[in-house]
This record gives sequence, structure tokens and C-alpha cells, in this order.
Amino acid sequence: MTVDSLALIIVYLLVQLFANKIISSSVIGRFKWLSFSGGVAVSYVFVYVLPSLHKEQEKLGDTKGLTMESELYMLGLLGLLIFYGVHKAADRAAREHERGEGHFFWIQIVFFALYNMLISYIIFASVIKGIEAVFYGVAVGFHFMAVSHDMWREDSRRYESLGRYLLAVGIMAGWVTGVFAPLPSYVLAIVFAFISGAMVLNVLKKELPSEENAHFKTFLAGSLGYTAIILALKYFFNW
Repeated sequence: MTVDSLALIIVYLLVQLFANKIISSSVIGRFKWLSFSGGVAVSYVFVYVLPSLHKEQEKLGDTKGLTMESELYMLGLLGLLIFYGVHKAADRAAREHERGEGHFFWIQIVFFALYNMLISYIIFASVIKGIEAVFYGVAVGFHFMAVSHDMWREDSRRYESLGRYLLAVGIMAGWVTGVFAPLPSYVLAIVFAFISGAMVLNVLKKELPSEENAHFKTFLAGSLGYTAIILALKYFFNW
């Protein structure tokens, strides 16, 4: 356990527990905040997640003798399909209940607690350390914040009373597993592939701001700004 990992998990827990207070109290406004967060998340997916998935597929093929060259991509597709099914079931539950999703809200919370746990595990079990881990971790923090806000909009009462704490437990469980009980590298690659597909879906579905809520200039600033910084750091520090 390092100082940077301890600092990062504290930030993640604070973001998860107080995301809506952070957004509502911000002077830049909710729409601009979410647009900026969405821009950073989209950039993170395209300049880090997808290239990293490609590298992991190549490494797994070299060490395990895989021949299809797409095994991890199929796991990513599986993650996307599973979480898309959860989203569709939530939409159907919301239409069938006058006050939202009924008991299905808690099923969603459990799924996203697992989602948070796997993302947190990937961050803290990864070989990436120091400033690089913190920099990539910032994008994940924005992602946690956007997903939390979306769950809050679906049922603010139940989310505030218990839901946010269950999601925070997921983050904490991923940190504990990643720091104190890391799994073999090929298992880490499998988990990364699965959660990458789910993250792609959640970023595009939950973090791309809808037309009526979007602030395009802020979204563009978040996306292009994060991309420019990450490419510069990769160039100068050979990340």
C-alpha cells in the first residue's frame, strides 16, 4: 500500500458519498460540470482504455498462446451486453412503477457496486503507479461522480439513504482486493476486458450529455484538454 493509493481511495470514497453535493455546490453549474466530466470520460475511453485493451490482448496472446486475437475483446463485448441488459431492465421497471423502478433499483445498485469494485480493483492492482496512476485515476473519479449523479436522479431518496453507501463499499472492496490480494496478471487482463466493455457503454449512455442538458464548449474542453495532456505526458514520460 502506497501513499498515492491511499490518497486515491479516500478521494474516490468522498466523490462517491458526496458527488451530488459537489455538483450542486459548484459555481460552474450542474450542466457544465457534467458536460466536462463526460468529455474527460470519453477521452479516457479512447486514449487509454481501448489502447490498453489492445496491449493486454497482445500480451495474453504471447504468454498463453491464444490464436483468435480477439478473446479479450469478446469479454469486453460481454461486459457491454450485460450492463446494457441491466439498463434496459431498469427502463422497463421505471415504466411499470409509478414511483420509478420499484425493487429493481436495488438490483441496479448491486450491479453498480460490483462495477465500482472491478474498476477500483483494476486501478489499485495495476502495475501503473505514482503520478501516472493518479492522473488516470482522476478520470475514473469523474466517471464515478457521473454514474452516482445518474443513480441519484433515478431515485434520490433511496440513493441518499443507502444506495451511495453500497456503491462506496464496492469501491472499498476493490481497493482492498487490489492492494492486499492482487490476482495473476492474466486474471487482471480478463477483469480489465470485461469492465472496459461495461465502461464504454456507461460512458456513452450516462456521461454523454443529452442535447437539452449539454454544454458543448465545456464538453469539448474536457475531452480535448484531457486528450492533449495525456498525449503530452505519454510523449515526455514514455507512458
